[in-house]
Amino acid sequence: MIIGFIGFGKVSENILNLIKSEDITFITSIENRSEKTVENIKKCEIEVLDTFKSVALKSDVIISANSPKNALAVAKEYGKYVKGIYLDLNNISPDTTFEISKHVDNFVDGAIIGKIDSENPILYISGEMADNLLFLNEFIETKKISDNIGDVAILKLLRSCYTKTLSAILIESTEIAKSHYLEDEFFEIMSLTEGEDFRQKSLSRIKNTLNSSQRKSEELEEIIDYFNENELTMVKAALEKLSR
Repeated sequence: MIIGFIGFGKVSENILNLIKSEDITFITSIENRSEKTVENIKKCEIEVLDTFKSVALKSDVIISANSPKNALAVAKEYGKYVKGIYLDLNNISPDTTFEISKHVDNFVDGAIIGKIDSENPILYISGEMADNLLFLNEFIETKKISDNIGDVAILKLLRSCYTKTLSAILIESTEIAKSHYLEDEFFEIMSLTEGEDFRQKSLSRIKNTLNSSQRKSEELEEIIDYFNENELTMVKAALEKLSR
């Protein structure tokens, strides 16, 4: 079996590390990739083809792991060449998944839940062709939600509503604590109710959010576009915070 990646970031790297089998070959391309991405690909045991079109034509399973902003464009450009399963792992809205399904046969909506570089994340999938990916349970816990395209996308948006809004509040609280020279005391009192590892997890969450603020902002925009804007007071505030 050949699994191809369109986009090669942390998600793709972790999948590569989790799925170890002599029966599976991984392929991708460095076509129009950044210097940093090219360096990461060269460090991995993965076959590199000249173009993503070649990757799409050769793969039994294509994994799209780019960004919410590029997911539809990638599907339109390369989905028509895919003969096997097209698995989208981007944090996109249900509307975008429906649009992708118009351009791609054998489409499966997916999400990896858990820390990106975790040793035991869970892959959630939905769509009529999702059963064909349950073999991945041998390597990564894989749960089919339903036959409905978009169900996993809704779950992704709901999760993002919580996690990214929480991250924005955490950043703001920490900034205020620092301005009053009470950062250590802030984490100390929060640890009394949130657990001893609250500071460590908080600083990790803040670092991750700041390092990928643009992508997380795009994900929040997807949420606002899909759900009733009048019900998303906290999400809109989080988007404003991350944008700043």
